[in-house]
Amino acid sequence: MLPAPVPVRIDGQEIATRVMGQGPALVLIHGTPFSSHAWHRIAPVLAVRHTVYMYDLLGYGASAKPAGDVSLGVQNGVLAGLFAHWQLDAPGVIAHDFGGATALRAHLLDGLDYDRLLLIDPVALRPWGSPFVAHVRHHEAAFAGLPEDMHRAMLAAYLRTASHAGLTDAALAPYLAPWLGAAGQAAFYRQIAQMDMAFTDEAEPLYPSLRCPVRLLWGEQDGWIPVVTGDRLAQTLPGCRLVRVPGAGHLVQEDAPEAILAAALDFFG
Repeated sequence: MLPAPVPVRIDGQEIATRVMGQGPALVLIHGTPFSSHAWHRIAPVLAVRHTVYMYDLLGYGASAKPAGDVSLGVQNGVLAGLFAHWQLDAPGVIAHDFGGATALRAHLLDGLDYDRLLLIDPVALRPWGSPFVAHVRHHEAAFAGLPEDMHRAMLAAYLRTASHAGLTDAALAPYLAPWLGAAGQAAFYRQIAQMDMAFTDEAEPLYPSLRCPVRLLWGEQDGWIPVVTGDRLAQTLPGCRLVRVPGAGHLVQEDAPEAILAAALDFFG
């Protein structure tokens, strides 16, 4: 079980944070459209050996959902602010999906140092974004105004595609909750509308200059970002090894948490 979130103010916005365990620092960064709940089967085990730091991206989970910018263009700044708040100096980092893009941008554009970086199915190379995402980007207002029951059904169907093994209703519920209600529904479509490959294009030329050991973990049945993208990315990042996870989709945290734990315990010692 994860500890209750504690709000921290970064650049005028409340960010929901969670800290647990003791030992060397390890920061976990979730992706879209998830929250720090994605680590609920991972963090308690890692906390036996590490002080584990988690947070909800701006616009996600229990963090503030402002009407303004919640794109990848601001998430690296939020991470830099949290590093300063937590007084972290070169912690280990595990990052999934948008969290991967955030970690890479913060390292390469903002100068954050990491001891080691474990990336899980990260958003890093174009093309990314499903046909559903592309459609929403062009019709944000129409989707934001859907009747609540239609939004809930569409959101549930979309989230289920992140898992290859399948999500029970109970497993799905914590991922649904932040996006329900008028504010949550608007926030869900807002973050999709602000997805822009320009933010990964900006960082991509800098990937060969990564300053820490890096490893890639990828669900072999990822239907959101195919594993062949992982092969391409592994060739771009210096000294990077790609580990494929059989039977796992995009949300490896639910499909194969043991694979993440094995990789983390090996990689971070």
